[in-house]
Amino acid sequence: MFRSKYTLPVALIAGLFAFTVYTVARPGGESAPGSGETMPSGQAGQTGQTSEFALATFAGGCFWCMEPPYDELDGVISTIAGYIGGTRRNPTYGEVSTGSTGHTEAMEIRYDPSEITYQELLDVFWVNIDPTVDDRQFCDKGSQYRAGVFYHNAEQKALAEASKRKIIDSGRFDRVVTEITPASRFYRAEEYHQDYYVKNPLRYKFYRYNCGRDRRLEELWGD
Repeated sequence: MFRSKYTLPVALIAGLFAFTVYTVARPGGESAPGSGETMPSGQAGQTGQTSEFALATFAGGCFWCMEPPYDELDGVISTIAGYIGGTRRNPTYGEVSTGSTGHTEAMEIRYDPSEITYQELLDVFWVNIDPTVDDRQFCDKGSQYRAGVFYHNAEQKALAEASKRKIIDSGRFDRVVTEITPASRFYRAEEYHQDYYVKNPLRYKFYRYNCGRDRRLEELWGD
């Protein structure tokens, strides 16, 4: 059963309001070191793998919320918040958040395939998204929040498509619209977005709670 680690008691919610007035809309348009920097994914070539690590790229709405599930897994070397799937070079958060660049917020994962498999990463991906909606995830609306699997090689493509087909065939949902597409150039997001849940735990928990992410995930995957 899906279990949320981010349920907030009433006292904590009250404390968060006292701590800061923070709306569901996240800050945008700020400049920060590393904004739009292209991650050296090319070092892994077309296969998304070297002798030291492999790459996996997933989009699940707010990238703040997609880091924690992967950071806690053995075999995951690093997670990087960024942008993928668009046309503009070196996009900033302010530009991506308008929905005009074609990018979506995404997470690039470097992992050790001898310790964790791509299939295991896929399993974590599905239970952290809403696969029934397009151009949104939870409270965040727009193509910049669309969910997707961005594969780096033929094996990843086959596994992703098979996992999607398994969910469709289960009959659990009326429709499954999550896109599965080739990985394109990935741009690292601004530094203040990296490990946001660690740097700003109260604001992160308040945003996540107010966005209704865990309530919806419980509805989708709870049993």
